[in-house]
Amino acid sequence: MKNNYVLNLNKSARQNFLALAALVTLVVPTLSDAFPIFAQQAYENPREATGRIVCANCHLAQKPVEIEVPQGVLPDTVFEAEVSIPYDLSTKQVTGDGTKGGLNVGAVLILPEGFTLAPKDRLSAKTKEETKDLTISTYSASKPNILVIGPIPGDKHQKIIFPVLSPNPAENKNVHFIKYPIYVGANRGRGQVNPTGTKTNNTLYTSPSEGQLLKVEKLSPSGYNLSIKSKRGDVITVAIPGGPDLIVKEGQALTADQPLTIDPNVGGFGQTETEIVLQSPARVKGMIAFFFTIILAQILLVLKKKQFEKVQLAEMNF
Repeated sequence: MKNNYVLNLNKSARQNFLALAALVTLVVPTLSDAFPIFAQQAYENPREATGRIVCANCHLAQKPVEIEVPQGVLPDTVFEAEVSIPYDLSTKQVTGDGTKGGLNVGAVLILPEGFTLAPKDRLSAKTKEETKDLTISTYSASKPNILVIGPIPGDKHQKIIFPVLSPNPAENKNVHFIKYPIYVGANRGRGQVNPTGTKTNNTLYTSPSEGQLLKVEKLSPSGYNLSIKSKRGDVITVAIPGGPDLIVKEGQALTADQPLTIDPNVGGFGQTETEIVLQSPARVKGMIAFFFTIILAQILLVLKKKQFEKVQLAEMNF
């Protein structure tokens, strides 16, 4: 009974948070850019069983993303994961109040179990300089291996550096010297869907029914109310927030799902993956010793061959 009460309480708290987030989105629309906050509250794990990262639920357009990591790292070592989010810097997006502005970017980096955000006292001077304006946080207390950042200005951060600390199998028995996958998802621009499922002003609006556009009411300071008379005779009101430009006019006949506005979205979301090897120092030393032995053997073989040739030449001359 107590466990059920706790579960219901947690569910109620989550629903209250989403309701509050939706209210804040309406009052202060620019906060809807902060996709990591909503993802952290709504999803225990940002990567679904299908492999899709949940940011794709709100950022519907597909865009490229790239990641660079070392091929292999040693235990208890700090390395950099560089995430590239390319887009045309001259591009402007629709902001929460309907005006045009620059694109924000954000990213989620899903590291293997045991890999964590590197502490600041372990960073090199170069890495400190590259990350001084960035605020990288863990996804949750239970998932320190998942890192999130954003929204941050995209014109200054088309490349984001994540300083990562590799684990030590001698201290963590769940970590092994093997190859691990790394997943990354990154967005540029605002999403098309709010966490509550409602549309933002950064998406395409369509006619809900076949009929005729009776009236276009201009709202203050921005946005429209469209009155559409359906074929059944009832009048449907469609509220369009400021941002998308209308492409229909009063008296026009409409079909179901016909675009009423342009699609203002210029951003999108992308995900990719790579691999990294946690190398054993003993294996690296053994490999170096093996290569040294092979090279030494080759050198001795060549010297012995030269010596044999000299002896054979001397015997022939004798």
